Amino acid sequence: MIYSLRFRLLAAFALVILVTVGAIYLFVSQTTGVEFRHYGERSEQAHFGRVAFELHRYYREHGDWEGIQPYVEQWGNLYGRRIILTDSGGVVVADSDRELLGQQYQTDTPGMSLPPPRNQGWLPGKEYRPDTPGISLPPPWEGNSVGTFYISPGPSAVFPSPLGLSQTISRFLLWGTLLAIAVALLVTYFLSRRISAPVKALTLAARRLGQGDLSQRVQSEDKSELGELAQAFNTMAENLERSEQLRRNMIADIAHELRTPLSNLKGYVEAIRDGMVKPEPDAIRSLDEEAMMLSQLVNDLQELSLAEAGELKLDCQKENIIKLLKQIAGVKQSQAAAKGISLSADLPKKLPRVNIDSRRISQVLLNLIDNAITHTPQGGIITITARKLDNWVEIGVEDTGEGIPAEHLPNVFERFYRVDKSRARATGGTGLGLAIARSLVEAHGGKIEVKSEEGKGSHFAFTIPMPQ
Repeated sequence: MIYSLRFRLLAAFALVILVTVGAIYLFVSQTTGVEFRHYGERSEQAHFGRVAFELHRYYREHGDWEGIQPYVEQWGNLYGRRIILTDSGGVVVADSDRELLGQQYQTDTPGMSLPPPRNQGWLPGKEYRPDTPGISLPPPWEGNSVGTFYISPGPSAVFPSPLGLSQTISRFLLWGTLLAIAVALLVTYFLSRRISAPVKALTLAARRLGQGDLSQRVQSEDKSELGELAQAFNTMAENLERSEQLRRNMIADIAHELRTPLSNLKGYVEAIRDGMVKPEPDAIRSLDEEAMMLSQLVNDLQELSLAEAGELKLDCQKENIIKLLKQIAGVKQSQAAAKGISLSADLPKKLPRVNIDSRRISQVLLNLIDNAITHTPQGGIITITARKLDNWVEIGVEDTGEGIPAEHLPNVFERFYRVDKSRARATGGTGLGLAIARSLVEAHGGKIEVKSEEGKGSHFAFTIPMPQ
């Protein structure tokens, strides 16, 4: 069974409330009885102290118990207790109920209606001694006890039993629980709507995205994790849309690049077949150039797909990078000189050996130098550089050519991307060279980047990690 987010939030809130209230009830039921018993004992001690103080003051003022009966009756009515006072001989000199006056207060006296003071609920008697604890006044006499007083237990209504108190608290806790659950239902309803709304929007957008609508975006101003999730979804959707657009562009570009040489081949073959062109060396050379163009395009596409799939095999060995750069500069000197461009290598005397596939790195360098020669006018300068950066060796190709507009820089390493939209072959081959260069550099564990300013030239640089 699948439960909605709103139901699970509600169940979680209700469970937390029930557990909390149950824990509170257990704690209260355990401590309330103890606390009230302590309160009752403290109250009894206060009554004892008050009566003892009054008896103390009376005896100090009168010197005996004569006339104490009205006061004892008054105190009995005041505290709602029965108070009995005996002299030092145990004779009752005052009784708030007037039943035992003048009698010997003994537990075994025949016909006595009161229970023993200690065995059936009477509170312990207090001997009225000058050194009795809790009496704050200094004793006005010296000697033995002058009397003992007793106080009956308080009415049960004054100090409710722990069981009754527990039941009362349970009722209040029950009503509190019901009220808390009702409030939780309302809070959960509004909170779950606030939480589930962006989740539902994300679900709907993801479903439509899966059906091919890559324009889906989620609008969210939330700064919490849900907002971050919406932002991540939007970024993913943008990347998917961009990738899909690049894929469509790639298919269109491949079709375009194949169409031109195929059309030329078809035209030459038809012309030879119809006798309009004789199979002379010039015609055959043209056919060979078109076939070579097709072969180069297919090879570039295959190499790029292998590199992007991580299946490109590298034959890495420790190489002297300075020697490799000088060799490549020498190979391209004649091509640069033919266009009136100065090609030089500004290299340090020594660099650490690097673990590379020299053929692949040469391919990257040749591609960068070819691009520089193509986009640098006569009289321009191309410089090959190399330097050590921490655990990397950086190799650069810098030219003083036409440069690249800033809006095109993020896309120059994409497949078939050209700054020149006319796609003239004089300005570049298949449009895959920089994409292959990036894949080969990344296959070595490095990265490639470009800095350029329109009208002032470009600087391509890539890094190669040094062996540990």
